[in-house]
Amino acid sequence: MNTVALLLCLLLFTSIAQSESIEWPAYGGAKGGGHYTAATQINKDNVNDLKLAWTHRSGDFVAGKPSFTEDLTAESIRTRPTSFMVTPIMVDDTVFYCTPFNRVFALDPATGKERWVFDPQVDMSKESITNCRAVSSWIDQKDPTASCGHRILLGTLDARLISLDAKTGERCADFGNSGEVSLHAGLTEHASSEYSITSAPAIINDTVITGAFIQDSHRPDVPSGVVRAYDIRSGEFIWGWNPVHPDRPQTDAEGNFTPGSTNVWSTISVDEELGLVIVPTGNSSPDYYGGDRDGHKDYYSSSVVALNASDGSVAWHYQTVHHDIWDYDVPAQPTLVDLTINGVKRPAVVQVTKMGMTFVLDRETGQPLHPVEERAVPQEGAVPGEYLSPTQPFPVKPDPLHQLGISPDDAWGLTFWDKSQCRKKLAQMQHGPIYTPPSLKGTPLYPSNLGGNNWGAPAVDLKRKIMVANTKHMPIEVRLAEQKDCPEGLPFPQLGSEYCVIMTPVVSPLGIPCTAPPWATLAAVDLESGDILWQIPFGTLKGMAPWPFYHLIEGGMEMGGPMVTASGLIFIAATSDSYFRAFDIENGDELWKQKLPTTGNAVPMSYTYNNEQYVLVAAGGHFTSPEPAGDHLVAYKLSP
Repeated sequence: MNTVALLLCLLLFTSIAQSESIEWPAYGGAKGGGHYTAATQINKDNVNDLKLAWTHRSGDFVAGKPSFTEDLTAESIRTRPTSFMVTPIMVDDTVFYCTPFNRVFALDPATGKERWVFDPQVDMSKESITNCRAVSSWIDQKDPTASCGHRILLGTLDARLISLDAKTGERCADFGNSGEVSLHAGLTEHASSEYSITSAPAIINDTVITGAFIQDSHRPDVPSGVVRAYDIRSGEFIWGWNPVHPDRPQTDAEGNFTPGSTNVWSTISVDEELGLVIVPTGNSSPDYYGGDRDGHKDYYSSSVVALNASDGSVAWHYQTVHHDIWDYDVPAQPTLVDLTINGVKRPAVVQVTKMGMTFVLDRETGQPLHPVEERAVPQEGAVPGEYLSPTQPFPVKPDPLHQLGISPDDAWGLTFWDKSQCRKKLAQMQHGPIYTPPSLKGTPLYPSNLGGNNWGAPAVDLKRKIMVANTKHMPIEVRLAEQKDCPEGLPFPQLGSEYCVIMTPVVSPLGIPCTAPPWATLAAVDLESGDILWQIPFGTLKGMAPWPFYHLIEGGMEMGGPMVTASGLIFIAATSDSYFRAFDIENGDELWKQKLPTTGNAVPMSYTYNNEQYVLVAAGGHFTSPEPAGDHLVAYKLSP
C-alpha cells in the first residue's frame, strides 16, 4: 500500500471512530450507576460556551402547591405539583425518557424531535405520586435487528412492567400479556396507590428485575416489598425475593408474597461478571414505630443486599441502620467501582445514605473496605412499647457529609427574634445526637428523613475515584401521637399500630430553617483514601428570600443529583434557584451556570452524537420546590 492510500485509510478510520456515539445506556450511566460519562469534548476550558441546543415538552405536568414548608397532610400531598425526576437514556442513536404520567418518548438526539410516543393509559386519579425516574434498554445479542430486538422496559405507577419495541414504540406482543406483566399478581389485597414502580427496572443478561415503591407509614400489612425477576423476552416469572427473615416463609397460605416486608423503591444495580443483583432496601412499615416488628421485619431493613442473579438467593447483606424508626432507608442506587484501598484493589459498592454517611463495601463479600464502628446511641425517650438498638454503624472513613444531631445551641435566624424562636422550638423537643428516637414531644431529625443524601446522589468519577454528592441540611420534626389523639387526614397514619406520625419542617416564624446555612452542599470525596476533598455551599435563595438576603445566604434547598465527566466537570441542577451549574471536580469552583425554565430536580446525563457532546437535564420541578411544575427536557451543546 502506498503512502497516500495509507493516509486515506487512516483518515477514514479516524472519521469513523470520531462519529461513534458515546451513549448513556442506563439511568445511572451504566448498570452499576455512577452518573459518569467518558465524553470529554466539553471541558473546563470551553464549558462557558455551552448553549441551549433544543427543548422537548411533553405537556405532562400539573401545577400545585409545594408541601415542604407546612405540616404534611393528606390534602397537601393530594394537591402538590408533579415531580419531573427523569434521567433520559440514549441508546442506538435515540433518546428515550418517561414523564410523570408514564408516557414514553423517543427523540432525535440532535434536535429533540419526536420519533414516537407511547401512552400506557395510567389512571392518575388512583395514584398518590407522580414520578418516573427512567426507562431501561435491552438489545438482543442473538438478533438485534429483529422486531423487538431492541426493547425499552417501563415500570408504571399502576404496577405494570411493559416492553416496547425501541424502533416503533409498539408493544412487544411476546412479552407477558400483549406486552405487559401485571405486578399486582402475587400480592395481598391493596389499593393501586399503595404499590407503584417509580425507578427503572434493572437488566442483567436476559433478565429484567424490579422492586417497587410502597406507600409509607400507612399500615403494617402493606403489600410485600418483593424483588422480582422476569424473562426479558417472554415476561415469564423467574424468581422473587421477599425481604423477610430467612426463618420466615416467603409466601402466605394463599401463595401470595408475605405482606409487610421492606421494599426496594430506589434503583437496583447489577454486576454481570459476578452475577449479582445489588439492591438498596427501605425501612419496615410503619416507618416511625417499630414496637410491633418482633425483630424479624427488620432483618433486611435499611440495607444493601446482594442477590444471586440466577435464583434471587442472598449472597450477602449489610445493614446501614439497625431497627430503623427514622425512615433512614437506603435511598440511592448502589454505585459499583473498583478501588485500591491500603494497597489492595477490590470491586466495591459505594452506598450513600440519608444520614450523610457513606459505606464502602466489598462487592464480593459485603464487608466494609473502610472501617465501620458500632457506637452506642441514645436509649432514652422512646414511646411506650418501642425498643431501640443499643448501637448503630458509623463509618470511620469517609467522614459524614452532614452534622449528626441537633440541639438548641444550633438555632439560627436572620434576626435575634427569630433565632430565639427557633431556640425555644428546639428546646421544647426531644433533641440530641443522631438516632434520638421519635417521641410524643417531637424529635428533630437532623439529618432529616429527606437526607442527608437521597436518590439523586452520588456521581463517581471512575478515572479519578472521586465521589460527588449533594447533601441536604434541613431539620424536620417527627412527632408521634397516640391513635386517639391523631388528627384526621394524616398522610402517615400508621394504622394498626399504637401511634400515628406528624411531620413538620423545623422553620422559624419567617419560614426559614432553624439551622444555620448552608442548607445544601456539594462535596467531593476521595473514595480510596476516604478523605473529603472539598465541600461547598450549593445554590442560593434567589426566588425564595427577598433582596439582599438571597445574596447573603449561600446554600438553598435542593433535590436532585450530579453527573460527572471524564474531563473533570460536575453538572448539577437540583437547587431552588433554578440554575443548572458546572463545577470543577478538582476544587469545587463554579465554571458555568444557566437559568432553567423551573427547577431541575433530576440527575443530568450526557452523550455524543454526530461528533457533538450534549448535556441534558429535566426541568420540571418537585413537590418540595418553590418554583412551578413544568415539563421541560433541555439539551445543551457547545456553540459553533
